Amino acid sequence: MAAASVPHAVIVPYPCSGNVNPALQLAKLLHRHGAYVTFVNTEHNHRRMQQAAAAAAEEEGAEAAVVAGAGDATFRFETIPDGLSDFERGANDYGLSLCVATSQRCAAPLRELIIRLNATPGVPPVSCVVPTFLMSFALDVAAELGIPSMLLWGCSAGALLGHMRLRDLRHREERELDTIIDWIPGLPPMRLGDFSGFLRRMDDPDSFGLRFNETEASNCTKAGAVLLNTFEGLEPDALAALRAELPRVFTVGPLGTLLAPTGEKKKKDGGGGSGELTSLWKQDDAQWAWLDAQTPGSVVYVSFGSHAVLTPAEVTELAWGLAAAGRPFLWSVRDDLVARAGGATAASPTGAAAVLAVLPPEFFASSALASPDTCSYLITSWCAQERVLRHRAVGCFLTHGGWNSVCESLAAGVPMVCCPGFADQYTNSKLAADVWGVAARLDEGLGGGPVIRREKVAARVREVMLGKGIKKRAAGWKAMAEEAARPGGTSCDNIQSIVKAMIN
Repeated sequence: MAAASVPHAVIVPYPCSGNVNPALQLAKLLHRHGAYVTFVNTEHNHRRMQQAAAAAAEEEGAEAAVVAGAGDATFRFETIPDGLSDFERGANDYGLSLCVATSQRCAAPLRELIIRLNATPGVPPVSCVVPTFLMSFALDVAAELGIPSMLLWGCSAGALLGHMRLRDLRHREERELDTIIDWIPGLPPMRLGDFSGFLRRMDDPDSFGLRFNETEASNCTKAGAVLLNTFEGLEPDALAALRAELPRVFTVGPLGTLLAPTGEKKKKDGGGGSGELTSLWKQDDAQWAWLDAQTPGSVVYVSFGSHAVLTPAEVTELAWGLAAAGRPFLWSVRDDLVARAGGATAASPTGAAAVLAVLPPEFFASSALASPDTCSYLITSWCAQERVLRHRAVGCFLTHGGWNSVCESLAAGVPMVCCPGFADQYTNSKLAADVWGVAARLDEGLGGGPVIRREKVAARVREVMLGKGIKKRAAGWKAMAEEAARPGGTSCDNIQSIVKAMIN
């Protein structure tokens, strides 16, 4: 491909794991199909990635690769500040502060970066700017510089439809969370509370989070195309409704299935695959030998994603419920999953150690855990989720319902127990349970009360593990995802079309 015809994509993800990971997957796919890629990290996240990579390499006795793609001159990493001070980064409302900072303080550094890239010898001119959801200011920067843009929406097509109607939903007179909403094209009838976690905070309907999500969804119309980590067969009605409102919509999912290396692709990519993409957390490898020793389809995998925080009481209820379900379970614990008490210090346990620290002694002496014939478990730190879900031993995924997790579970053919608690997780859980038929919901009625109760956890896990219909449906969606991702499939063809569009 001649230098003048090489498309140069600048990928700008919102600086949290749920956006960085799919953006990096997309970046690798575009690069695989001939695009020159600049991946823009925040300075803070880039340091975290370097530290995680170095720690992993040290354990393996290998030289650290700074980031995925390092060493390839046509896949570069650049950084911009996230706009936060150290004090703001340590505040309790870190997520809110980050949204404010990136939306108000990152445009100028990004503009300077793109101008510098365009003036760098040997680097193709930037032909497309691709931010993720929550970074739509980058669309304005691209427009100012006369550069086309696309937007990677990190949620489902159904969730995007719901977000595009948040303003209408917010101004309705009926604000009961059980109110049925049946007038949005492309979506099934849904309860108001299933559209967004922000709508559940009815005491503050004008909250920054709600208004910010409204604005970000509306800004999709500024992009020349919207890219969705989904596939045509999964959400045909929602996609048709979106295409009636947006300039252009490409399905590019499941990203992990598209990226899974085989043959020459594996050799070219260095064999990593999407499960070994650079992480913001050091990943644990202790689970593989344990999983290999389990019966096929017997293990419940548990992970609450990159954002959720559980109280010690919720951790305890969840652990007792998993034990009572009588199935082996693997619980992947992020460093900051467990809420820290007021007296916590830097020396206080984090991650898996924090979970083990809050469980009472009687839990470990429980008859449900004492015998390998009844239940065994492994509570570990962060692990490569896609690889875990594709392991033959995993038969159920207890998840927070974030879209990356739901999409990865669908792609692996693993049914779910969903425990939503934030943003679009309620929509994803509704669709997974009632439309796609691959999940049971752990959350109680919308009226309140504790969501995580041991008896409910045990019942939902048993329901999924014993259900033949739910397993059959999950296998069907996996086959459809693989069809979309193989050469000639809709998602695979769309990646090629995106690269061609960047050239034109």
